[in-house]
Amino acid sequence: MTKLKWGMVGGGEGSQIGPAHRLGAQADGLFEFAAGALDHRAEAGRAYAQRLGIAADRAYGDWQEMLADEKGRADRVDLVTVATPNSTHFEITKAFLEAGFNVLCEKPMTLNVEEGEEIVRVAKASGKICAVNYCYSAYPMVRQARAMVRAGELGKIRLIVTNFSHGHHGDATDADNPRVRWRYDPAMAGVSGQFADCGIHAMHMASFISGNTVEKLSADFASTIASRQLEDDAMVNFRMSGGTVGRLWTSSVAIGRQHGFDIQVFGETGGLRWASEQPNQLIYTPVGGRTQIIEKGEGGLHEDAKRLSRVSIAHPEGFPLAVANIYCDLADAIRGTARDGLPTAEDGLRSMAAVYAAVASAKEDGAWQDARPPMFR
Repeated sequence: MTKLKWGMVGGGEGSQIGPAHRLGAQADGLFEFAAGALDHRAEAGRAYAQRLGIAADRAYGDWQEMLADEKGRADRVDLVTVATPNSTHFEITKAFLEAGFNVLCEKPMTLNVEEGEEIVRVAKASGKICAVNYCYSAYPMVRQARAMVRAGELGKIRLIVTNFSHGHHGDATDADNPRVRWRYDPAMAGVSGQFADCGIHAMHMASFISGNTVEKLSADFASTIASRQLEDDAMVNFRMSGGTVGRLWTSSVAIGRQHGFDIQVFGETGGLRWASEQPNQLIYTPVGGRTQIIEKGEGGLHEDAKRLSRVSIAHPEGFPLAVANIYCDLADAIRGTARDGLPTAEDGLRSMAAVYAAVASAKEDGAWQDARPPMFR
Protein backbone atom coordinates (compact mmCIF):
# COMPACT_ATOMS: atom_id res chain seq x y z
CA MET A 1 0.00 0.00 0.00
CA THR A 2 1.38 3.41 -0.97
CA LYS A 3 2.08 5.64 2.00
CA LEU A 4 0.04 8.80 2.42
CA LYS A 5 2.02 12.02 2.50
CA TRP A 6 1.99 13.93 5.76
CA GLY A 7 3.02 17.47 6.67
CA MET A 8 3.31 19.27 9.97
CA VAL A 9 3.04 22.89 11.09
CA GLY A 10 4.73 23.52 14.43
CA GLY A 11 6.05 20.76 16.66
CA GLY A 12 9.65 21.84 16.13
CA GLU A 13 12.82 21.07 18.05
CA GLY A 14 12.14 21.10 21.80
CA SER A 15 8.38 20.85 21.34
CA GLN A 16 6.50 18.77 23.89
CA ILE A 17 3.97 17.31 21.44
CA GLY A 18 5.97 17.25 18.20
CA PRO A 19 7.82 13.96 18.86
CA ALA A 20 4.57 12.16 19.75
CA HIS A 21 3.08 13.20 16.41
CA ARG A 22 6.17 12.16 14.45
CA LEU A 23 6.31 8.78 16.19
CA GLY A 24 2.56 8.29 15.91
CA ALA A 25 2.19 9.25 12.27
CA GLN A 26 4.98 6.92 11.17
CA ALA A 27 4.52 4.01 13.58
CA ASP A 28 2.50 1.85 11.19
CA GLY A 29 4.08 2.80 7.89
CA LEU A 30 0.91 4.61 6.81
CA PHE A 31 2.37 8.10 6.38
CA GLU A 32 5.55 9.54 4.90
CA PHE A 33 6.81 12.72 6.61
CA ALA A 34 7.00 14.79 3.44
CA ALA A 35 6.71 18.46 4.40
CA GLY A 36 6.92 20.77 7.37
CA ALA A 37 7.00 24.32 8.68
CA LEU A 38 8.24 23.36 12.11
CA ASP A 39 9.35 26.56 13.81
CA HIS A 40 8.37 30.24 13.96
CA ARG A 41 12.06 30.93 13.27
CA ALA A 42 12.26 30.23 9.55
CA GLU A 43 15.84 29.06 9.24
CA ALA A 44 15.70 26.95 12.40
CA GLY A 45 12.53 25.29 11.11
CA ARG A 46 14.05 24.57 7.71
CA ALA A 47 17.20 23.12 9.23
CA TYR A 48 15.36 20.91 11.69
CA ALA A 49 12.97 19.61 9.01
CA GLN A 50 15.91 18.58 6.86
CA ARG A 51 17.59 16.82 9.80
CA LEU A 52 14.36 14.83 10.15
CA GLY A 53 14.63 13.74 6.51
CA ILE A 54 12.37 16.24 4.74
CA ALA A 55 13.63 17.34 1.33
CA ALA A 56 15.03 20.87 1.24
CA ASP A 57 12.32 22.15 -1.13
CA ARG A 58 9.61 21.03 1.32
CA ALA A 59 11.30 22.29 4.48
CA TYR A 60 9.37 25.54 4.78
CA GLY A 61 10.04 28.72 6.70
CA ASP A 62 6.42 29.29 7.72
CA TRP A 63 2.97 27.80 7.22
CA GLN A 64 1.97 30.34 4.58
CA GLU A 65 4.92 29.27 2.42
CA MET A 66 4.00 25.63 2.99
CA LEU A 67 0.37 26.20 2.01
CA ALA A 68 1.25 28.18 -1.13
CA ASP A 69 3.68 25.55 -2.37
CA GLU A 70 1.86 22.37 -1.34
CA LYS A 71 -1.48 23.27 -2.89
CA GLY A 72 0.16 23.52 -6.30
CA ARG A 73 2.05 20.23 -6.12
CA ALA A 74 0.91 17.04 -7.83
CA ASP A 75 2.32 15.12 -4.83
CA ARG A 76 0.80 17.45 -2.23
CA VAL A 77 0.44 16.18 1.31
CA ASP A 78 -2.68 14.19 2.18
CA LEU A 79 -2.80 15.38 5.78
CA VAL A 80 -1.55 18.44 7.67
CA THR A 81 -1.07 18.38 11.44
CA VAL A 82 -1.36 21.73 13.23
CA ALA A 83 0.74 21.66 16.42
CA THR A 84 1.33 25.36 17.02
CA PRO A 85 0.37 27.62 19.98
CA ASN A 86 -3.37 27.75 20.67
CA SER A 87 -3.83 31.27 19.32
CA THR A 88 -2.84 30.19 15.79
CA HIS A 89 -4.93 27.02 15.44
CA PHE A 90 -7.97 28.65 13.84
CA GLU A 91 -6.18 30.60 11.14
CA ILE A 92 -3.95 27.74 10.04
CA THR A 93 -6.62 25.02 10.21
CA LYS A 94 -9.12 27.11 8.25
CA ALA A 95 -6.61 28.02 5.56
CA PHE A 96 -5.56 24.43 4.91
CA LEU A 97 -9.15 23.14 4.92
CA GLU A 98 -10.20 25.81 2.43
CA ALA A 99 -7.30 24.79 0.19
CA GLY A 100 -8.54 21.20 0.17
CA PHE A 101 -6.27 19.55 2.74
CA ASN A 102 -7.28 17.12 5.49
CA VAL A 103 -6.26 18.51 8.89
CA LEU A 104 -5.47 17.14 12.34
CA CYS A 105 -5.47 20.05 14.81
CA GLU A 106 -4.12 20.00 18.33
CA LYS A 107 -6.58 20.98 21.03
CA PRO A 108 -8.10 23.40 21.74
CA MET A 109 -9.19 23.64 18.12
CA THR A 110 -9.94 27.37 18.43
CA LEU A 111 -9.89 30.12 21.04
CA ASN A 112 -13.62 30.85 20.92
CA VAL A 113 -16.96 29.33 19.98
CA GLU A 114 -17.51 31.48 16.89
CA GLU A 115 -14.23 30.28 15.39
CA GLY A 116 -15.16 26.70 16.25
CA GLU A 117 -18.47 26.99 14.43
CA GLU A 118 -16.65 28.47 11.44
CA ILE A 119 -14.26 25.49 11.33
CA VAL A 120 -17.21 23.07 11.42
CA ARG A 121 -18.81 24.92 8.50
CA VAL A 122 -15.58 25.11 6.51
CA ALA A 123 -14.82 21.43 7.04
CA LYS A 124 -18.31 20.48 5.88
CA ALA A 125 -18.12 22.72 2.82
CA SER A 126 -14.67 21.47 1.86
CA GLY A 127 -15.59 17.80 2.18
CA LYS A 128 -12.28 17.28 3.96
CA ILE A 129 -11.54 15.71 7.33
CA CYS A 130 -10.93 18.00 10.27
CA ALA A 131 -9.88 15.92 13.27
CA VAL A 132 -8.86 17.09 16.73
CA ASN A 133 -6.15 15.34 18.72
CA TYR A 134 -8.11 13.98 21.68
CA CYS A 135 -5.62 11.14 21.59
CA TYR A 136 -6.52 9.59 24.95
CA SER A 137 -9.74 8.39 23.33
CA ALA A 138 -7.60 6.15 21.08
CA TYR A 139 -6.14 3.94 23.81
CA PRO A 140 -7.39 0.37 23.13
CA MET A 141 -9.01 -0.02 26.55
CA VAL A 142 -10.84 3.30 26.20
CA ARG A 143 -12.26 1.93 22.95
CA GLN A 144 -13.19 -1.21 24.91
CA ALA A 145 -15.03 0.92 27.49
CA ARG A 146 -16.90 2.79 24.76
CA ALA A 147 -17.89 -0.47 23.06
CA MET A 148 -19.09 -2.00 26.34
CA VAL A 149 -21.31 1.02 27.01
CA ARG A 150 -22.70 0.91 23.47
CA ALA A 151 -23.39 -2.81 23.81
CA GLY A 152 -25.50 -2.13 26.91
CA GLU A 153 -23.16 -3.96 29.28
CA LEU A 154 -23.48 -1.20 31.90
CA GLY A 155 -27.12 -0.35 31.27
CA LYS A 156 -28.16 3.30 31.30
CA ILE A 157 -25.26 5.54 32.37
CA ARG A 158 -26.11 7.37 35.57
CA LEU A 159 -22.88 9.05 36.67
CA ILE A 160 -19.40 9.87 35.34
CA VAL A 161 -16.55 11.05 37.57
CA THR A 162 -13.35 12.13 35.85
CA ASN A 163 -10.25 14.15 36.52
CA PHE A 164 -7.06 15.32 34.86
CA SER A 165 -4.88 16.67 37.63
CA HIS A 166 -1.11 16.97 37.94
CA GLY A 167 1.36 18.99 39.97
CA HIS A 168 3.92 20.00 37.37
CA HIS A 169 3.00 23.69 37.51
CA GLY A 170 2.79 23.81 41.29
CA ASP A 171 6.16 25.46 41.93
CA ALA A 172 5.56 29.20 42.22
CA THR A 173 9.27 29.87 41.67
CA ASP A 174 8.94 28.33 38.19
CA ALA A 175 5.93 30.43 37.22
CA ASP A 176 7.95 32.55 34.76
CA ASN A 177 9.28 29.55 32.85
CA PRO A 178 8.19 30.27 29.23
CA ARG A 179 6.96 26.67 28.78
CA VAL A 180 4.68 27.16 31.78
CA ARG A 181 3.79 30.86 31.66
CA TRP A 182 2.00 30.85 28.28
CA ARG A 183 -0.60 28.40 29.56
CA TYR A 184 -1.89 31.06 31.97
CA ASP A 185 -1.55 34.03 29.62
CA PRO A 186 -4.86 34.99 27.93
CA ALA A 187 -3.01 36.34 24.88
CA MET A 188 -1.60 32.86 24.19
CA ALA A 189 -4.00 30.41 25.84
CA GLY A 190 -7.36 32.18 25.49
CA VAL A 191 -9.97 32.61 28.20
CA SER A 192 -9.08 29.50 30.20
CA GLY A 193 -5.90 27.92 31.49
CA GLN A 194 -6.04 24.48 33.08
CA PHE A 195 -9.60 23.61 32.05
CA ALA A 196 -8.91 24.37 28.38
CA ASP A 197 -5.53 22.62 28.56
CA CYS A 198 -6.37 19.40 30.39
CA GLY A 199 -9.95 19.51 31.64
CA ILE A 200 -11.44 19.30 28.17
CA HIS A 201 -9.63 15.99 27.62
CA ALA A 202 -11.56 14.63 30.61
CA MET A 203 -14.85 16.15 29.47
CA HIS A 204 -14.38 14.84 25.92
CA MET A 205 -13.67 11.39 27.36
CA ALA A 206 -16.94 11.49 29.30
CA SER A 207 -18.84 12.11 26.07
CA PHE A 208 -16.70 9.69 24.06
CA ILE A 209 -17.35 6.72 26.34
CA SER A 210 -20.95 7.46 27.25
CA GLY A 211 -22.17 8.61 23.84
CA ASN A 212 -23.88 11.56 25.54
CA THR A 213 -23.14 15.26 25.05
CA VAL A 214 -22.69 17.94 27.72
CA GLU A 215 -25.72 20.22 27.89
CA LYS A 216 -25.09 22.46 30.91
CA LEU A 217 -22.47 22.95 33.59
CA SER A 218 -21.47 24.76 36.76
CA ALA A 219 -17.82 25.65 37.45
CA ASP A 220 -15.51 26.95 40.16
CA PHE A 221 -12.07 28.27 39.01
CA ALA A 222 -9.06 29.18 41.14
CA SER A 223 -5.67 30.74 40.40
CA THR A 224 -3.72 29.39 43.34
CA ILE A 225 -0.48 31.09 42.20
CA ALA A 226 -1.22 34.80 42.37
CA SER A 227 0.79 35.82 39.30
CA ARG A 228 -1.42 33.74 37.00
CA GLN A 229 -4.20 35.46 35.11
CA LEU A 230 -5.95 32.19 34.27
CA GLU A 231 -7.02 29.31 36.49
CA ASP A 232 -4.69 26.50 37.53
CA ASP A 233 -7.44 24.52 39.29
CA ALA A 234 -11.09 23.94 38.40
CA MET A 235 -14.06 21.90 39.57
CA VAL A 236 -16.89 21.42 37.08
CA ASN A 237 -20.26 19.75 37.54
CA PHE A 238 -22.13 18.94 34.35
CA ARG A 239 -25.33 17.40 33.04
CA MET A 240 -25.45 15.37 29.86
CA SER A 241 -28.02 14.28 27.33
CA GLY A 242 -29.72 11.11 28.51
CA GLY A 243 -29.75 12.37 32.10
CA THR A 244 -26.15 11.43 32.95
CA VAL A 245 -24.58 13.38 35.83
CA GLY A 246 -20.91 14.41 35.53
CA ARG A 247 -18.22 15.51 38.00
CA LEU A 248 -14.82 16.78 36.83
CA TRP A 249 -11.71 18.05 38.64
CA THR A 250 -8.67 19.40 36.82
CA SER A 251 -5.54 20.94 38.34
CA SER A 252 -1.92 21.71 37.55
CA VAL A 253 -0.90 22.37 41.16
CA ALA A 254 -1.68 18.93 42.64
CA ILE A 255 1.91 18.24 43.69
CA GLY A 256 2.56 14.52 43.89
CA ARG A 257 0.24 13.63 41.06
CA GLN A 258 2.12 12.89 37.84
CA HIS A 259 -0.38 12.56 34.98
CA GLY A 260 -3.57 12.03 36.90
CA PHE A 261 -6.09 11.40 34.10
CA ASP A 262 -8.75 8.87 34.97
CA ILE A 263 -12.45 8.27 34.46
CA GLN A 264 -15.13 6.25 36.22
CA VAL A 265 -18.41 5.40 34.48
CA PHE A 266 -21.31 4.15 36.59
CA GLY A 267 -24.36 2.57 34.96
CA GLU A 268 -27.47 0.75 36.13
CA THR A 269 -25.86 -2.68 35.84
CA GLY A 270 -22.13 -2.05 36.21
CA GLY A 271 -19.20 0.31 36.54
CA LEU A 272 -15.91 0.92 34.73
CA ARG A 273 -12.66 2.67 35.63
CA TRP A 274 -9.74 3.56 33.35
CA ALA A 275 -6.57 5.48 34.26
CA SER A 276 -3.97 6.80 31.84
CA GLU A 277 -1.14 5.72 34.13
CA GLN A 278 -2.33 2.09 33.84
CA PRO A 279 -3.72 2.30 30.29
CA ASN A 280 -3.65 -1.43 29.52
CA GLN A 281 -6.26 -2.23 32.15
CA LEU A 282 -9.97 -1.54 32.39
CA ILE A 283 -11.57 -2.21 35.78
CA TYR A 284 -15.11 -3.60 35.45
CA THR A 285 -17.62 -4.40 38.19
CA PRO A 286 -21.01 -5.88 37.24
CA VAL A 287 -23.81 -5.15 39.69
CA GLY A 288 -23.75 -7.80 42.41
CA GLY A 289 -20.59 -9.33 40.96
CA ARG A 290 -16.86 -9.36 41.49
CA THR A 291 -14.54 -6.64 40.27
CA GLN A 292 -12.64 -7.77 37.18
CA ILE A 293 -9.51 -6.54 35.42
CA ILE A 294 -9.88 -6.56 31.64
CA GLU A 295 -6.43 -6.61 30.03
CA LYS A 296 -5.41 -5.19 26.69
CA GLY A 297 -4.62 -8.04 24.33
CA GLU A 298 -6.71 -10.72 26.03
CA GLY A 299 -9.41 -12.70 24.25
CA GLY A 300 -13.01 -11.57 23.97
CA LEU A 301 -12.40 -7.84 23.58
CA HIS A 302 -14.58 -5.71 21.35
CA GLU A 303 -13.32 -5.25 17.78
CA ASP A 304 -12.12 -1.66 18.10
CA ALA A 305 -9.98 -2.56 21.13
CA LYS A 306 -8.45 -5.50 19.27
CA ARG A 307 -7.87 -3.50 16.09
CA LEU A 308 -5.85 -0.81 17.85
CA SER A 309 -3.70 -3.12 20.02
CA ARG A 310 -0.26 -3.68 18.54
CA VAL A 311 1.66 -5.82 21.02
CA SER A 312 0.77 -8.94 22.99
CA ILE A 313 -0.83 -9.07 26.41
CA ALA A 314 1.23 -7.78 29.37
CA HIS A 315 3.37 -5.54 27.13
CA PRO A 316 2.66 -1.81 27.57
CA GLU A 317 1.49 0.49 24.84
CA GLY A 318 2.16 4.12 25.66
CA PHE A 319 1.12 7.63 24.70
CA PRO A 320 2.81 7.76 21.26
CA LEU A 321 0.91 4.65 20.19
CA ALA A 322 -2.37 6.24 21.32
CA VAL A 323 -1.46 9.13 19.01
CA ALA A 324 -0.59 6.53 16.37
CA ASN A 325 -4.10 5.12 16.68
CA ILE A 326 -5.50 8.55 15.77
CA TYR A 327 -3.31 8.45 12.65
CA CYS A 328 -4.50 4.90 11.87
CA ASP A 329 -8.09 6.10 11.94
CA LEU A 330 -7.16 9.15 9.87
CA ALA A 331 -5.43 7.02 7.22
CA ASP A 332 -8.52 4.82 6.96
CA ALA A 333 -10.80 7.86 6.75
CA ILE A 334 -8.67 9.51 4.05
CA ARG A 335 -8.81 6.27 2.07
CA GLY A 336 -12.60 6.10 2.45
CA THR A 337 -13.20 3.89 5.48
CA ALA A 338 -14.86 6.03 8.13
CA ARG A 339 -13.86 5.33 11.73
CA ASP A 340 -16.53 6.10 14.30
CA GLY A 341 -14.05 6.91 17.08
CA LEU A 342 -12.13 9.66 15.28
CA PRO A 343 -12.56 12.99 17.14
CA THR A 344 -13.80 15.65 14.74
CA ALA A 345 -14.24 19.41 14.48
CA GLU A 346 -17.64 19.01 16.13
CA ASP A 347 -15.90 17.56 19.21
CA GLY A 348 -13.49 20.51 19.16
CA LEU A 349 -16.41 22.93 18.97
CA ARG A 350 -18.30 21.28 21.83
CA SER A 351 -15.16 21.49 23.97
CA MET A 352 -14.75 25.20 23.29
CA ALA A 353 -18.42 25.83 24.09
CA ALA A 354 -17.87 24.03 27.40
CA VAL A 355 -14.79 26.17 28.11
CA TYR A 356 -16.75 29.40 27.59
CA ALA A 357 -19.66 28.12 29.66
CA ALA A 358 -17.26 27.20 32.47
CA VAL A 359 -15.58 30.62 32.37
CA ALA A 360 -18.97 32.34 32.53
CA SER A 361 -20.11 30.08 35.36
CA ALA A 362 -16.95 30.65 37.40
CA LYS A 363 -17.43 34.43 37.07
CA GLU A 364 -20.99 34.05 38.40
CA ASP A 365 -20.12 31.93 41.46
CA GLY A 366 -21.01 28.65 39.81
CA ALA A 367 -24.28 29.63 38.13
CA TRP A 368 -25.37 26.94 35.67
CA GLN A 369 -24.70 27.74 32.01
CA ASP A 370 -25.83 26.23 28.71
CA ALA A 371 -22.76 24.37 27.42
CA ARG A 372 -24.05 23.60 23.92
CA PRO A 373 -22.65 25.47 20.92
CA PRO A 374 -25.34 27.80 19.49
CA MET A 375 -25.39 25.89 16.18
CA PHE A 376 -26.32 22.67 18.05
CA ARG A 377 -29.04 24.10 20.27
